[in-house]
Amino acid sequence: MEVRASVRDAHISPKKARLLLDTVRGKRVDEAIALLRFLPSLHARSLAKAIRSAAANAENNYNLDPRVLRVTQAWAGDGIKLKRMLPRARGRADLMSKRRSNITVIVEEER
Repeated sequence: MEVRASVRDAHISPKKARLLLDTVRGKRVDEAIALLRFLPSLHARSLAKAIRSAAANAENNYNLDPRVLRVTQAWAGDGIKLKRMLPRARGRADLMSKRRSNITVIVEEER
């Protein structure tokens, strides 16, 4: 049985989130959380939150044991973009886009 959880509008660009998600995809939940805890990225906390949420959903809603769960799928999609102006020389301005991402994690029981 697959159980999913998502974090909406995480303060990380989808491109950077995908790099972190590639490291935890296919690993057990406890191993993935331990791996994210010691990564040098500050945004690993958002990904760990999504994985913990999926494990809690599996435990509370479907009575699955969180020790035998594995992260089978994980992806990051585009969230909202905050568009800001960046001052430039001679009174001009550039458009700066602060990207956010929607992170989805799916866990399943090991067989």
